[in-house]
Amino acid sequence: MTRPFLRADSDSTLLGSMKHGACSQPLIRTVLFSTLFPSEARPGHGLFVEARLCKLLDTGQVASHVVAPVPWFPSRRTTFGDYALFARTPPRESRFGIDVLHPRYWLPPKVGMNVAPVLLALGALGTMRSLMAEGFDFDLIDAHYYYPDGVAAALLAAWLNKPFVMTARGSDLNVMGHYRWPARQMRWAARRAASNIAVSRSLADIIIGWGIEPSRVHVLRNGVDCERFQPVPVPQARSQLGVQGWPVLLTVGNLVPLKRQAMALETLGTLRATYPQATLLIVGEGPERANLQRRAVELGLRDRVSFAGAVTQSALSLYYSAADVLLLTSEREGWPNVVLESMACGTPVVAARVGGVPEIVRGPPLGELIEFHRSRDYAEAVTRLVSQPPSRADIRSFARSMDWEATSEGQLALFRAALGSVSR
Repeated sequence: MTRPFLRADSDSTLLGSMKHGACSQPLIRTVLFSTLFPSEARPGHGLFVEARLCKLLDTGQVASHVVAPVPWFPSRRTTFGDYALFARTPPRESRFGIDVLHPRYWLPPKVGMNVAPVLLALGALGTMRSLMAEGFDFDLIDAHYYYPDGVAAALLAAWLNKPFVMTARGSDLNVMGHYRWPARQMRWAARRAASNIAVSRSLADIIIGWGIEPSRVHVLRNGVDCERFQPVPVPQARSQLGVQGWPVLLTVGNLVPLKRQAMALETLGTLRATYPQATLLIVGEGPERANLQRRAVELGLRDRVSFAGAVTQSALSLYYSAADVLLLTSEREGWPNVVLESMACGTPVVAARVGGVPEIVRGPPLGELIEFHRSRDYAEAVTRLVSQPPSRADIRSFARSMDWEATSEGQLALFRAALGSVSR
């Protein structure tokens, strides 16, 4: 994802004009505010937020800095696991030419969830003011993830007298929305946002259910980068990964209870009666890894399951291409990027009917949806797909229609509407 960084000066305006022709619209200067953004220490964290920003900047109509706060932690020692990654995150870095700042904020244990928005906003306030002092007097705050990020953005917008928009991405509403105090704060912020953005219709419906005027709630889905995710010939992909057996199942995601990868293991166990050489690839890392490994042994599947760990974005195409089916067994989802990534590589999907999944998996040839979280239902769907494999070219063609262009155009329209409202 190589691209220039567009700065808020005459050079960036010139670059936008060179790319898109003369543009009468002034450059929009934004600060993307979110704890969900990659860093040198956590390169796989929040890639979908970074991807959306890169595609928006490619329009030549926006200049942006990123403020991506991280919790303060005192030690870089690896014995502290993920907490040490906070300490190893640089205060400021450049990613694909984008200026990214990582101010620290205090997140006390036990009570942290309830006070996180205020602490997050206080931790970022100095950085926001420093950007303005450096000459980047931004027009708008573009916040991602409603809690605590969106609520913190609402506070910052009030303190700095700037408009802001918020994007809901999934677990912020599906999980945090079930806690009374976070839900109350999110509703407060949603009422003050210039626009509320959701990556799926199901998330938009939740926001409207809070009493937010539907005209202020917009669905801007995540896209997929079909240049990054391209099909690799199946035999080649399996040879490079050393994958054997048939059919080959794949699950991709953080190894956390919400993703329910244990259901993928049970699906494999059910399939073994019909397909004794069936194989499961588990891509991802997280606290459930040890439990999943134990479960694989209990089911007698140790020799048919491969734990690949965390995989770079550049290597993911090999895994998608090597698989006959992607399994998505999550309890909840917003807009699962792995589904579109799999389709971009031509691989069909078997997924639970949750969140925004039905908006992507619209039936054959793309895959099948499961109504109930039962291994036999997943296994039956896999059997149907592998017995009559859909055209990988057709699946890839659908993914190509789900690029980022419409989302970038929607963002530009909402940003300009927000700024127009302020000027009026």
